[in-house]
Amino acid sequence: MLAVLDSTALLELAAERTGTPPEEPVVGPVRVGVDLGTATTVLVVLDRDGRPVWVDSHPSGALRDGVVVDFAGAVASVGGLRQRAEQVLGVQLLDAATAFPPQIPIADARACRFVCEAAGFGEVALVDEVSAAQRTLDVLDGVVVDVGGGSTGVGVFRDGGLVALDDRPGGGHHLDLVLAGALGVPVDVAERYKREHSREALPVVVPVLQRIAESVRLMTPDAADLPLHLAGGALMLPGAGDVVAAWLGRPVVTHPHALLITPLGIARSAP
Repeated sequence: MLAVLDSTALLELAAERTGTPPEEPVVGPVRVGVDLGTATTVLVVLDRDGRPVWVDSHPSGALRDGVVVDFAGAVASVGGLRQRAEQVLGVQLLDAATAFPPQIPIADARACRFVCEAAGFGEVALVDEVSAAQRTLDVLDGVVVDVGGGSTGVGVFRDGGLVALDDRPGGGHHLDLVLAGALGVPVDVAERYKREHSREALPVVVPVLQRIAESVRLMTPDAADLPLHLAGGALMLPGAGDVVAAWLGRPVVTHPHALLITPLGIARSAP
């Protein structure tokens, strides 16, 4: 029997499998997660033992603040990722799970499912993004903070159970807007700059990070005793966790390959 991997090992393996197929043939059944992000759509495939065997992504502008604004574009992105995964792995991807930000209207959450169904998946499970991140991190007592492109979701967990869930505007796109204004460049150029020159970008976006941190404080008034666990690609900047910790005066835990935390948890939620 294969050893059970902890969250760090799972994330490291998922990073290794990004764009790189496994050396051994994949034997089904598999589980599939689709993360319909504001900036990027990510597809994760797990083998029957729950280990990542394929991770792929595609730039996305089809969603904004968790709402599908370009249905056809979203379907094309997911469909392309699905077809490529099937070709690489040599297995059919029949069902999937996808996620939505907490607190969005149920109709908008269902739209995420409809995108995946239109892209060729049969049964599609829905899970909120914070709970998906928790499935990867397995936080028993703590606050999971999922910073997406347009909003920040938080879930308070005690004894492994979800006791509070909330979401507020503010995320990676707002970092890009501030950086674009400071550099005098288009937003898409600022996004690339943030990823490629993260240390130089950090001082410019500190005020936005502090606003996100303040939103977390307001969403967790009864959880000041718990550490924060950061998920999502928006805060994958060296030192971002320190900015949040200093503003809130509480422990902040960062994780490797934070962009993959929620997509991996979505896949673990799949039928």
